[in-house]
Amino acid sequence: MLNRFMQSRLRGLVALALILVVIPAFLTNSFQYGMVTQIAILAATVVGLNLLVGFAGQISLGHAGFFGLGAYFSGIATGTYGWSSVPALLVGAALVGVIAWIVGRPVLRLKGHYLSMATLAVGFIIAIILNNERDLTGGPDGMPVPAFEIFGWELSSFGRYSLFGFEMEGFEAWYIFASAVLLAAVWFALNLIESPIGRALRSVHGSEVAARVVGVNTAKYKSLVFVISAIYASLMGSLYAHFQGFITPAVASFEFSILFITMVVLGGMGSTFGVIMGAAVLTLLPQLLADFQDLETVMFGLILMLTMIFMPKGLLPTLTATVSRRMRKKAGGEA
Repeated sequence: MLNRFMQSRLRGLVALALILVVIPAFLTNSFQYGMVTQIAILAATVVGLNLLVGFAGQISLGHAGFFGLGAYFSGIATGTYGWSSVPALLVGAALVGVIAWIVGRPVLRLKGHYLSMATLAVGFIIAIILNNERDLTGGPDGMPVPAFEIFGWELSSFGRYSLFGFEMEGFEAWYIFASAVLLAAVWFALNLIESPIGRALRSVHGSEVAARVVGVNTAKYKSLVFVISAIYASLMGSLYAHFQGFITPAVASFEFSILFITMVVLGGMGSTFGVIMGAAVLTLLPQLLADFQDLETVMFGLILMLTMIFMPKGLLPTLTATVSRRMRKKAGGEA
């Protein structure tokens, strides 16, 4: 019999699965399917980043660098050297994990704004390399990426597929695949959070000194979660590259890193499902504000500023707390 926590964890995962199943009922064209697929990929990325920022309390302003490395490794391996997509994705993630471990050991000894600047520098270095290696990456002009291939099945945005007797367009197939990946990413994160590793990460976030006093190897766990979050970013970067079919060094840019960290903060640091909401809001909001034309950026910034002022803990934690408070108040009134 599952314990109370496990039941709670599964409820959240089932609720997310149901939402992902229902969403297609409101989609009418390929553009909308493309948007929600992109949300799923970016949400899985920030689920990994949230492990580092929200649970371990370590900032990373260069995380798009790992996202870009995964994207370009898959693009180069499959497009230039003829690798299959899945081996390219996995080998790329392994290499990015090694790079993150090498970089993370010295960088994570820093704290506060020193850590922020160091991770920012890592992201800048990766972006500069991708820009300058024209023969390999295409430089600023970017490079095409082949369709994703899995078990001999080529997943292309412009293809047509049959699944269990249902005919679907490529964007619909991509949405199903990205949704399954998001669920897997969330499932792994939830299990990690409640494992001994997760408890160690929360102790590091609370107080590194206290964590060391009770025997937690803080350097080890900070490096571990940095590597895990980088692998998340690499895997999702690879999928993003295959989904888009074309990539430029912008996928490793400072702007992308800020987008990732803003998704985490807006959705709610330490809230796995909250950061998914943050990813959805920040991906959809520019589309909803497109009618404002020249004022789009101003409106976007104003909305984010007001949200952070009135919802400092993030969207989902604040909404959850509000609903719980009203339910308790109502229950108390009825009693």
